[in-house]
Amino acid sequence: MAATQEKPKKKMPERKCVGCNERKPKNELVRVLRTPEGEIAVDRTGKKSGRGAYLCHDAACFAKAIRARRLQGALECEIPDNIIAAIEKELTVCGG
Repeated sequence: MAATQEKPKKKMPERKCVGCNERKPKNELVRVLRTPEGEIAVDRTGKKSGRGAYLCHDAACFAKAIRARRLQGALECEIPDNIIAAIEKELTVCGG
């Protein structure tokens, strides 16, 4: 008689939203990154190389992160207004 062994549940890493400062599972957040070339984009896969910051799928969190300059601080660069508008548009497409 073989003992039944349960597979250990894989622990999902947590990240903190730069807008609301809440810790959530990584797969519930959207990653915004600054690539080594200096380009700022939304990383849907979460695997691209570069400096990243995480945001909830919520327009209010995005607005708070921009207004309080938390996103700029996390990415360690200034973000032009046209890039902010493009990120906001892409976040709404992602499900925010």
